[in-house]
This record gives sequence, structure tokens and C-alpha cells, in this order.
Amino acid sequence: MYGWYVGLVLLVAVERVAELVVSLRNARWSFARGGVEAGRGHYPFMVALHTLLLAACLVEAAHRTFVPWLGWTMFAVVLLAQGLRWWCITVLGHQWNTRVIVVPGLKLVARGPYRWLRHPNYVAVVAEGIALPLVHTAWLTALIFTVLNIPLLAVRIRTEEAALKSTLVP
Repeated sequence: MYGWYVGLVLLVAVERVAELVVSLRNARWSFARGGVEAGRGHYPFMVALHTLLLAACLVEAAHRTFVPWLGWTMFAVVLLAQGLRWWCITVLGHQWNTRVIVVPGLKLVARGPYRWLRHPNYVAVVAEGIALPLVHTAWLTALIFTVLNIPLLAVRIRTEEAALKSTLVP
């Protein structure tokens, strides 16, 4: 089962690269329209934490046994998290980014998952950060990522809220 899990983690890594491609394209679009970036200080830590999550999954899972009831349940959560993430990306369109870039004068998006949650993408991040390691019983990775991700998300959400408040039309 470990070989299959390596494939899953590599697919998530490819998905991250796809996100970065979309993010770079959207950043160019935003900056061309007067976009303003906020929160540059926390971004390198976020990139490092998410990269280390993938590496830690592989290292820890190599020493763990696959537990079918846990693994398949967490695999379903990973798929749901990916679906939610790409729903968010699709709904935000050019406004979605891995960085905090806001174009002054645009309206706040309130459709799709944003009808119900202010930051649904972070629900996907939290779910995936717990579920991906647990697909192959890497509980320590899930725990450490979650603990480190809590203050990062607090900073990130405060940064986004301040940027949105200062530039978007309600």
C-alpha cells in the first residue's frame, strides 16, 4: 500500500504546482489592474509548511501500517478537500491566489461556497492537512502540521480580512 500512497502524495504535489501556475497567472491579472499585495511576511512560512507536509507524509508513512478503515475514510476526505479547493478557485476566478492580492474596487465574492463560509478554502486546507497523512496512518505528521497551521491560518485570515476591508466594495 505504501507505493500507492507515494503516488497519492505525488499527485497532490502536482496539484500544488497547478495551483502555483494558476496563482501566477492570477497575480499578473491582479497587478495589471492595480492589485495590492499584503502579508508577504508569512508567505514563505506557508510555502515551507505545505512543502514539508508532503515530505513528512512520505517519511512517516514509510514506517506505518496502512489501516484500511482509516485510510479509505481519509482518502475520501482528501478527495472532498480537493473538490472544495478547486470549487473555491473556480468561483473566485482571477481573484484567487496563493498570495494575498486584492484588486481595489472589485466586489466581494458571495457565491459558491462563499455563500456559507467566509474562507472555505481554509476548510479544505485543514481537512487535507489532517486527512492526507492519515491515509497511511501518519498521525504525527497530521498533528504537527495542524498545530503549526493554526497560527499561520490566524495570521493569514487576519491579513486577508484587512486587505479585503480596505480595498473591496461590499
